[in-house]
Amino acid sequence: MKLKYTFKNEGLFALAMTQSGVDGVHNNEKLEFLGDRVLGLSVSALLYDMFPNETEGELARRYAVLVSTDTLANVAIKLELNKSLHHGHVTGGRKRHLLANAMEAVLGAMFLDSGFDVARRFICDIWHDLAAAEAEAPKDSKTKLQEFVQKHANGLLPLYEYMEPTGAAHCPVFTATVAAMGQSATGQGSSKKDASTAAAAALLKKLAI
Repeated sequence: MKLKYTFKNEGLFALAMTQSGVDGVHNNEKLEFLGDRVLGLSVSALLYDMFPNETEGELARRYAVLVSTDTLANVAIKLELNKSLHHGHVTGGRKRHLLANAMEAVLGAMFLDSGFDVARRFICDIWHDLAAAEAEAPKDSKTKLQEFVQKHANGLLPLYEYMEPTGAAHCPVFTATVAAMGQSATGQGSSKKDASTAAAAALLKKLAI
């Protein structure tokens, strides 16, 4: 499956496909910033229409999954953006983060190229099926871990600790450690949130949940 959108200004697409490690000035960071907002509003409105009987918390959990790095990277690969992305040398996990950024940058470029309505229709065409695939509002790893620990450890909460980020300034790697119920686990990600979520997922496996 390809993008199924033709840019009137092809330079916008080229810019959306250029990561800052390749060009420190002319890159997709500002388009990513814009696309993140276009995606956020579009997905929020989509969920509001699709699930009128759900609470704000349930909608928020759906939203978090639909705009996550993993979802964005998967959509980018489905649209074959990985074949056009210009980036420096990165590891596999970091490349998924760059693909997610590129997906948002494309949405920002599309907004500039044709306006919000066109970008929103494009998003809804793809994200509607992703949203509909979950019969119930999902829970992320941190929420699952917190609920389990509170239930089985007298109301205590998991304890998270964060190390200083490593790597280049334009692509830092964050590391988090979470401890609960006499066990601990570590996770990494491109943000503190991603690192803590990865750590929570690792601890859930240790606890066999």
